[in-house]
Amino acid sequence: MAEATSPLKINRGMAAFLVLVALVAALGGYQWWSNRSFSSPWPLVLQGNVEVRQVNLAFKVAGRIHHLAVDEGDSVTEGQSLASLDKIYFEDSLAQMLAQRDQQAANLAKLEAGNRPEDIAQAQLLVAEREAALTNAKVTLDRAEQLKKTGAGTLKTFDDAQAAYREVEARVNSSRQAMRLMQLGSRKEDIDAARAQLADKEAAILTSQRQLTDAVLIAPSPGVVLSRVREKGAIVNAGETVFVLSLTSPVWVRTYVAETELPRIGPGMDVEVKTDTPGTALMKGRIGFISTTAEFTPKTVETRELRTSLVYRLRVVVEDTAAILRQGMPMTVLIPKPPEGAAVGAQLK
Repeated sequence: MAEATSPLKINRGMAAFLVLVALVAALGGYQWWSNRSFSSPWPLVLQGNVEVRQVNLAFKVAGRIHHLAVDEGDSVTEGQSLASLDKIYFEDSLAQMLAQRDQQAANLAKLEAGNRPEDIAQAQLLVAEREAALTNAKVTLDRAEQLKKTGAGTLKTFDDAQAAYREVEARVNSSRQAMRLMQLGSRKEDIDAARAQLADKEAAILTSQRQLTDAVLIAPSPGVVLSRVREKGAIVNAGETVFVLSLTSPVWVRTYVAETELPRIGPGMDVEVKTDTPGTALMKGRIGFISTTAEFTPKTVETRELRTSLVYRLRVVVEDTAAILRQGMPMTVLIPKPPEGAAVGAQLK
């Protein structure tokens, strides 16, 4: 009679078979996971938000606000005058600098021109006058010397005549040197010093003119006035905010790309951007910046990857011709598939 098969042996064999099947399935799953593609289908869809740059506008100089030309919500163009200070102090300072410049220019011209012919002629006449006095003193000295030799004159008379002659002779030499200086004119060093002082005054004029120009606050680029911080009549210091301006160009969309998608994009690639508003036309843009460092996914970003995955921040420059984008608006970026054979970033502009 045949021996019956033990149920325990059957259960053990079935368990071994199931374990083998599980190992094969796990191995196959690992092979599939390691070889699968992590890339999403084209177009690559990214989520982000609008970033609009803001700038605090202030005067470069201190003063009292005389006029405010715009208010909150007004659109401005590049180069538009937004506000101005009271210019009376800047104009007075400029007038003072101009007068000092003119005075220094006249002084330089005087030194360069030298002495007038009339001044030189006067110096020559003075020399001739003193030479005549010297001749007379010489005659007196000779007479005193002859009288002293004959005994008719005293030694004191001779000494006085000799002293008078030497005094007049010294005056003649002094007047001759003065006439020579008159003929030579100004020293080169004096002319150079006067020219340097004139340059200093002209530089001061440029500074005053620049301060007068800076008394007007100019919009650096197109934008919308977000807030008007100061009012007419207020005294402001240099650099104190008067307006806060939201720049309308360029407009950026900040988004993030997963590490597995990073090799598929590059700076300069053309993209399409759309808002959540139904019926809104697609806007053109291009990738302008890709971060060189990875970071953890921000909580406000939605991707198909796990939120603990590393992502790279990138900036998309958008052509907002309709001016409908606002700070923080959620946006969807569509990156189309590049042409066959085109390298990533080949569209760099």
